[in-house]
Amino acid sequence: MPETLTRADAGRLERSCARDAIRVGAGAPGIERVEARFAGPAFSLHRHDTYALGITTSGVQQFRYRGARRICLPGQLHFLHPDELHDGGPATPAGFRYRIAYVEPAIVQAALGGRPLPFAAEPVLDPAPATAGLVALLEDMDEPLDELAAAAAATAVADALEAAAGRSEAAGAVDTAAVAAVREHLAAHSGGDTRAADLERIAGIDRWAIARQFRRAFGTSPDRYRRMRRLALARDAIAAGGSLAAVAAETGFADQSHMTRHFTRAYGLTPGRWAALTVAGVGRAAARRPPEGGEWERRGPKRLQGS
Repeated sequence: MPETLTRADAGRLERSCARDAIRVGAGAPGIERVEARFAGPAFSLHRHDTYALGITTSGVQQFRYRGARRICLPGQLHFLHPDELHDGGPATPAGFRYRIAYVEPAIVQAALGGRPLPFAAEPVLDPAPATAGLVALLEDMDEPLDELAAAAAATAVADALEAAAGRSEAAGAVDTAAVAAVREHLAAHSGGDTRAADLERIAGIDRWAIARQFRRAFGTSPDRYRRMRRLALARDAIAAGGSLAAVAAETGFADQSHMTRHFTRAYGLTPGRWAALTVAGVGRAAARRPPEGGEWERRGPKRLQGS
């Protein structure tokens, strides 16, 4: 296995047999995501030049880290610091599966605003509110990470690491005018490729502050807010009879499958199902439309008389 996974290309990382596999998900500069499953020995002793933050999704994982054997159960997180020697493998014959993000320290430090890098004493943690953003980053390995999504991911990782280290930055005040301007811009340009630098210019604060303050003000990230605006546009366009592929392209999604995945999560039904239901509804409404001319005039009074 490569000593530093973040330096391996997809071709070398991808391997599969009856029960073992590694798959590289969508990433961004300084951020790589990997999903893997192993039934037998996985990794021998090695170290990364990045943070490695993962979640065990099934089975039981074991690894040696800082001189002790660690166990990570399904749903638990594991935080490995740069340059820390460790190995990894299944703790039971059933094997295990996990997802992990490799994040360069420079990305974390930028999101911390220059504060010292955090140091988590315990490598295995239970999920907590402070790690919700990290868990979300690991949930959908194929979700594209553009600049807005990458900024949100970096702040989520930095905040999770700080919480694990027992420290956190004081929340401070929200610049309501700045985040309102960001929200207005995203709503007006939801189908476009808004760059983080554009929002920094509009808000007058850096992308990390935008990500944190926007979430505190509106309960979601700028990236997710933009995605929900895209879905609203897509829903209306599909109901108006637009083809799914064309709607996906026009509303800013990477492709039709990307739109379908998020549409289903947001509304509980596929775009195709939504199209069928709304087209059927339009057809029924047209069928109920009052007839024109004398026929309606003749039927109307009789209906009134019988009411």
